Amino acid sequence: MLGKFGLAATAMLVLPFSIAANGAETSSPESPDRLVLPSLNGPIVAERVMSGLSQPVAIEFLPDGTALILQRDRGLMSHVDFRTGRKVDVEGMPDMLVKEAAGAHDIELHPRHAENGWIYVAYSEGEEYRSTAVVDRVRLRNDKVTARERIFTADAYSEGLYHFAARMAFVDGYLYLAIGDREHPPMAQDNTNHAGTIVRLHDDGRVPSDNPFVGATAPEGSSPPRPEIWSFGHRDPQGLYRHPQTGELWSHEHGPRGGDEINLVKKGANYGWPIVSYGLQYEGGPIGMGIPVQDGMEVPIWVYVPSIAPSDLVIYQGKAFPAWQGNFLIGSMVQTHFNRVVMRDGEAVAEERLAKRVLGRVRAVAVDPAGLVYLGSDNGEIWRLRPQ
Repeated sequence: MLGKFGLAATAMLVLPFSIAANGAETSSPESPDRLVLPSLNGPIVAERVMSGLSQPVAIEFLPDGTALILQRDRGLMSHVDFRTGRKVDVEGMPDMLVKEAAGAHDIELHPRHAENGWIYVAYSEGEEYRSTAVVDRVRLRNDKVTARERIFTADAYSEGLYHFAARMAFVDGYLYLAIGDREHPPMAQDNTNHAGTIVRLHDDGRVPSDNPFVGATAPEGSSPPRPEIWSFGHRDPQGLYRHPQTGELWSHEHGPRGGDEINLVKKGANYGWPIVSYGLQYEGGPIGMGIPVQDGMEVPIWVYVPSIAPSDLVIYQGKAFPAWQGNFLIGSMVQTHFNRVVMRDGEAVAEERLAKRVLGRVRAVAVDPAGLVYLGSDNGEIWRLRPQ
């Protein structure tokens, strides 16, 4: 049976309601570091506040107004101040596997960071022929790591160097981590490993007793499901975020050739990959039996066909862009734009595409305490958006 999300997603795939802003983005005559972008809610000014980075994949603001940036293909975490341009690479970070899609993936502050100082870092670990995603937490002092603890090592080993996902979010004090299928699609339906899942942990890595597969049994001769698993059937989730008003956990993930999805993450739910998909094989042909929905599997609330290659996710709650309250802000890598999905009562109703073909592959999205939006691109730049 299709729920309200299934009906919305199906309708939007057949008859997309896209309200992408038209008009050419223009550079200000005063400076090449300032662009004026058209939008449905009036012009937006984009200001380049930092350059000289490499694939900034995550931006996390600290209580003092400075920020931490992860550079994916360098395996670095940098401490920056966008107000002054100061940038210092943090010393003592763990060794990371950096090659292809392997590298640094995400940063998340502990909900009580002001008290305990913990900063969570997700990254790739292992050898080129056998790697996985891991999470450590670190404390910093004077831009140096003073403490480090291993929180989780995913049993999602692969000889490939793609589909790590490794995005994090805290909800009600629990740490959620998305893990990709590691380019082995059947693993996403095999819960004896962590590939293609979202896992839920205590902040120190322990398994919560109310996780859906805790205590689950298996037929004789087979292994039981992993108790860390919260949901499964995911392909390559690249965005994970707690809704600031409802407390719900939302994700988006890459489809194959078409079929990127936005999903509400539910306890014990199966999101269908690779049994169902709105996309196609890269070389052509259907995924599985070529069906987009099946009983017992969740239906996405929004589907992108063709793919945009979504990256990072913020659910906006700020003062700078009042019309964006509760909207989903997403980077687009392959379509090279900033994606805004308008939400109403838990359903996606419209989409706007900003900064098209201007900033490059948008990989990181963040919002500062004033509600201004920051975008990190594969050009090695950070751009700040504000109303004109």
